[in-house]
Amino acid sequence: MLKEKYQSLLNYGTSLNMKNVQVTEEAGKLHIKGLAPYAFDKDRFWDKAKTFANWDKEVAINIGVEKTDAYGFYTIQAGDTLSKLAKGHLGDAKRYMEIFNLNTDKLKDPDKIMAGQTIKLPPK
Repeated sequence: MLKEKYQSLLNYGTSLNMKNVQVTEEAGKLHIKGLAPYAFDKDRFWDKAKTFANWDKEVAINIGVEKTDAYGFYTIQAGDTLSKLAKGHLGDAKRYMEIFNLNTDKLKDPDKIMAGQTIKLPPK
């Protein structure tokens, strides 16, 4: 049964606070529909789905996004910099000030971020 194979993916969706999740199995495919809080959560769900062997033949995913004011939230890890985050999430390290400006309520200096801080990421 496909639902059992993909249970850890469904659990991951729960941990991402996905809403209105509907799971059906039809014609040998697991259909997953739902609503992710942010695009970042949707992308992480897709990334997890792609770790399963034969996912592209066994799963049909239709995930919407609830909020578009930010790409999502990220918890800073040791070794992160805003430039590194901008490169990874926005495709250009020079866009680090977009991240900083979105988080001036938590960050006072773009060069001083701390592991454990949770920040917003701007839309791509």
